[in-house]
Amino acid sequence: MSQPAGADGATSASPHPPEAPAAPEPAAPQAAGPKPTAVIAVLAFAGITVSLMQTLIVPIVPRLPEYLHTSPGQAAWAVTATLLAAAVATPVAGRLGDMFGKRRVLLASLGLMVAGSVVAGLSDSLAPMVAARALQGAAAGVIPLGISIMRDTVPAHRLGSATAAMSASLGVGGALGLPAAALLVQNADWHALFWTAAGVGAVAAALITAVVPESPVRSGGRFDPVGALGLSAGLLCLLLAVSKGADWGWTSATVLGLFAAAVVVLVLWGAWELRTAHPLVDLRTTARPQVLATNAASVVFGFAMFAMSLVLPQVLQLPEATGHGLGRDLLTVGLVMAPSGLVMMAMAPVSSRISRTAGPKATLMVGAVVVALGYGLGTVLMGSAWELVAVSSVIGSGIGLAYGAMPALIMAAVPVSQTAAANSLNTLMRSVGTSTSSAVAGMVLATMTTPFAGAAVPSQGAFRTVMGLGAGAAVVALLVAALIPGGRSGADRR
Repeated sequence: MSQPAGADGATSASPHPPEAPAAPEPAAPQAAGPKPTAVIAVLAFAGITVSLMQTLIVPIVPRLPEYLHTSPGQAAWAVTATLLAAAVATPVAGRLGDMFGKRRVLLASLGLMVAGSVVAGLSDSLAPMVAARALQGAAAGVIPLGISIMRDTVPAHRLGSATAAMSASLGVGGALGLPAAALLVQNADWHALFWTAAGVGAVAAALITAVVPESPVRSGGRFDPVGALGLSAGLLCLLLAVSKGADWGWTSATVLGLFAAAVVVLVLWGAWELRTAHPLVDLRTTARPQVLATNAASVVFGFAMFAMSLVLPQVLQLPEATGHGLGRDLLTVGLVMAPSGLVMMAMAPVSSRISRTAGPKATLMVGAVVVALGYGLGTVLMGSAWELVAVSSVIGSGIGLAYGAMPALIMAAVPVSQTAAANSLNTLMRSVGTSTSSAVAGMVLATMTTPFAGAAVPSQGAFRTVMGLGAGAAVVALLVAALIPGGRSGADRR
């Protein structure tokens, strides 16, 4: 195993027996090879394609029971399956990419997404749809794999902006997917959503095959099936309890049992990972202060990012007669949310520039301040669509800054042979944050209600409370980021 190199180039001894030595780090691509701009654009497109799966199904969620001939509670599994599959697949894909080739595993992930989209396009019942959505979620490793390919193949002076753009694609796809999906549903059969996703995924795979080179950097070693099963079981218990707690009851025996099982399984998994020679996740590397603090900040930022997605659509769609709703249709909701995704991508070069001059730690802290400001504005600016566009854009710009800094912090602290696994774990931490955000915000919105037309709808105070929680999460992220060791770190160095 190659020795970890930090921002200052220092090395530390590995506690595990040595693996097959990683190939030497490649030089910047030569003129005759793939153009860096094309590689960056194709990988970012692949990231956006996979992140589209987050919001692809949103326009049809209310009608899924009718489409799939099932109950609303059962139909919800079509959403939950994607979350659970993504949590399991992301760290596994990262480790396999480090071992056998990042481009190869990235293409396999896209293949799973395309297969899932085809199955969904053919589905009219619950079981195949849940399986299809799980296959789509299994492609979540594309973004951390793409970041790792960039580290190995993109010239050093382009690396910061490239990884920032790839990291931001997670939010871009989610924001752009909603208006695109709403437009499709309004003008075509609902199955067209999935056939379109299959086509876009196939295009992304073809472009990667044609443009993106395989990284020669490999970690070697053996795959850790026990570690993969242990982490999968622990995450499934944890995320299932978080995502279904409101439906099943937070104090029910099922939910409490799942939380307890998650703790026990993850503790046992950690003990195994520390003892095995070829762990799925090198916990000693993960425990380095820079990596640990960055991952902790990722959880909180994941919470902050998703809180906006839970509030703004409901404010826009609630009837005007409630006194705080705007009475807009789903397509308008998508158009209001879309600018936040575009802003995230636009902030990629800004994030890189700040990281070059002040270090990625400073970029992460600036991003946290901007997100907190955006949520603060959101507590008072809810009266019109343009106000919500402004709020979402400010929050999106802060998230774009922060998401651009996180890969730089991670890659500066881990060996080049562990890049994909480390970035995958960081992406997983964001997913844990978004799942927690969904549970907490859902509980607030379900508890703080006001009567309307014989039903209970979220009150304006509920929306403001969730916005306040988003601002608080951003402040916590700022404090966590301040604990990251060092000031300037070579975001663009390899």
